[in-house]
Amino acid sequence: MPRVREPGPQTRHVRIRRRRRRKRFQRFRRFRWRWLQRLYGRQLQRLSLTVREPVWAEIDLDALGHNVRQAAKMAGPARVMAVVKANAYGHGSVQVARAALANGAASLGVARAGEGELLRAAGITAPILIFGLIAPGEAEKVLDLGLTPAVFDLEQAAALAGLARKHPAGVHLKVDTGMGRLGFSPDRPEDILKAAGLPGLRLEGLFTHFATADDPDLSYAEWQLERFLATDRLLREAGFAGYTAHAANSAALINLPAARLDMVRPGIMLYGYHPAGSPAGNLRPVLSFKALVAQVKAVPAGFRVGYGSTHVTPASTLLATLPVGYADGFSRKLSSLGQVLIHGRRAPVLGRVCMDMIMVDVGHIAGVRPGDEAVLYGEQGDEAVWADEVAEKTGTISYEVLCAVGARVPRIYRDTLAPEES
Repeated sequence: MPRVREPGPQTRHVRIRRRRRRKRFQRFRRFRWRWLQRLYGRQLQRLSLTVREPVWAEIDLDALGHNVRQAAKMAGPARVMAVVKANAYGHGSVQVARAALANGAASLGVARAGEGELLRAAGITAPILIFGLIAPGEAEKVLDLGLTPAVFDLEQAAALAGLARKHPAGVHLKVDTGMGRLGFSPDRPEDILKAAGLPGLRLEGLFTHFATADDPDLSYAEWQLERFLATDRLLREAGFAGYTAHAANSAALINLPAARLDMVRPGIMLYGYHPAGSPAGNLRPVLSFKALVAQVKAVPAGFRVGYGSTHVTPASTLLATLPVGYADGFSRKLSSLGQVLIHGRRAPVLGRVCMDMIMVDVGHIAGVRPGDEAVLYGEQGDEAVWADEVAEKTGTISYEVLCAVGARVPRIYRDTLAPEES
């Protein structure tokens, strides 16, 4: 019969040592990105600066700062939460977050826990709200990192409360007033009151999201706002106070002043675009997408261009090949439809967009040579091609166009101090 060892001082000591090792490992995991940055950051920066890619995106942090200040001015006394989810709409979350905070944003919004972890690893200490689902097993790490979860149902609220009994967790309750996504139903006020009062949770915010604040007809958005304000009154009458009520996205910030409340959450307008795709007024686009001309060749009339030979030249012309394609975020829907800028003039895309290359007609542009700069999104001379125009041609919205700029496209950050490459 196997011998069973009775618990004693030695086994308790072993358990204590194991617990300490586990805590040390958790601390290492929590700060691993910061350690990597300290150990290898300079070497990686030197490496990035020695390689010039033929495709890149320029991020104008001065323009971003201008847009943040415009949002803050419009919001009045309400605070600004800068929405930097999805890698700051493709612009680079760490650099954008720093610039937004430096220009008046009070907090940050992300969609997922990993996005918040990345910001913490970069040394950003501002409040960060996670709008979306926190994956099973990640809640404890979220709380350890000081990230704020959005709570949208009772089961999730109870799970968080169970983790946070010793150290109450600040949360924002999400109310679904008519979007149909995440959130408590205003028609079940008992669930909202129960979640807000759970031991271990500290109510720091209450929020909702508008479905139609970018429409000319604001009646549905106004109805959503009425439902949200009723929920807000319910909580305050029940004795809850000191939390932040927020509802306004970019569209509501612009079109629905009554929705500005304690805080606003601008997203697309920070990057220089109006949520409805209409002119952006005094906003300044932040991202420009560029490539170098790889080759210029003369072709005769009747020359077939690209996969499937979908374009046949009607006359002799010059073709310029650019080393950019749909793998970089230049949509295949722009085949024989898109335009780029070279020497300040528009050059139409001929044939299908390839994974890594496009061909454009430069027969009408004098002096085009390999190494010349082509602008895919942005301005050059007196011409400009911005994400709104690309979105209209491809049947989408500027949000998707910006987010689609691929991870392999290096971002170069420019402001009044100095350019930074990433």
